[in-house]
Amino acid sequence: MLAAERRAHLLDVLAREGKIVAKDVAVDLGLSEDSVRRALRDLAAEGLCQRVYGGALPVSPAVADYDARRSVSPEGKRKVAAVAARLVRPGSALILDGGTTALAVARALPHELDCTVITHSPTIAAALLDHPRAELFLLGGRVFKHSAVACGAAAVEAAQNVSADLCLLGVTGVHPEAGLTTGDAEEAAMKRALAGRAAETYVLASSEKIGAASRFRVLPWDDVTGVITDAGPDDAVVARLRELGPEILTSS
Repeated sequence: MLAAERRAHLLDVLAREGKIVAKDVAVDLGLSEDSVRRALRDLAAEGLCQRVYGGALPVSPAVADYDARRSVSPEGKRKVAAVAARLVRPGSALILDGGTTALAVARALPHELDCTVITHSPTIAAALLDHPRAELFLLGGRVFKHSAVACGAAAVEAAQNVSADLCLLGVTGVHPEAGLTTGDAEEAAMKRALAGRAAETYVLASSEKIGAASRFRVLPWDDVTGVITDAGPDDAVVARLRELGPEILTSS
C-alpha cells in the first residue's frame, strides 16, 4: 500500500469511528503496528489527529490561539452559554474559567444578577465590569497569552484560597475514553485547582469539542457534575458520555 493510500485510510477510519486502534488497522491493512504508528506520528505532526496510547483520536480545533478560537462555532458557544448562565443562582459564588465559551457565559449573565464571580481571566473580568451587582475576584499569576488566563504556581496558590458554589470549566476535548483534556499542562493544572474549589463543576463543551481530544488530561469523570453542550441528544458520543455518569445538559 502506498503511503498516500495508507494516510487516506487512516483519516477515513478516524472520521467514521472517532478513533484509530493501531493494532486493528495493522491487521486490516496487513502492516506492522510500527508502520501504523509511524503514519500516525506523521498525521499528528500535521495536526490531523491526537495520538494516544494504542492509536489516535480526533484532534480538537479549540487548541488554536485565542483570536482564532473566537471564530470557531460562535453560535454553538452562545447556546452552551445560555444554558450555563441559567445555573448561576442569585447570591451564589461562581468560578468562571477562561476561554471563548466562558466569555460567552459572562456575556449571557443577567445584567442585574447579584453574584460573586471568581476568575483567572482578565477578559472575563472586563466583560463583567458593567454588571453593577456582580462582585469580581481576579486571580493573579503569569498570563498565558494563548488563552488570556493566569496560570502557574502563583495562580494555583491563589485558587486554593477561594470557594464557590459552582465552577464552569472550559476544555478543548471531551471524549469518553480520553476524558476531559486541554492542550497545555499548566492550564490543565489550573483547571483542576479551580474545579477543586467548587461544590459543583460543569464542563462547557460546544459540539466541536465532543469526541475530540488534546494532550493533557484535566479531570476524571467522577469529579465532574455535568457537561453542557449544543450537540444533539442523539449524538453517539453524547450517549456514551451519559453512560459514564455526568449529567448532560443540552441546548436542544
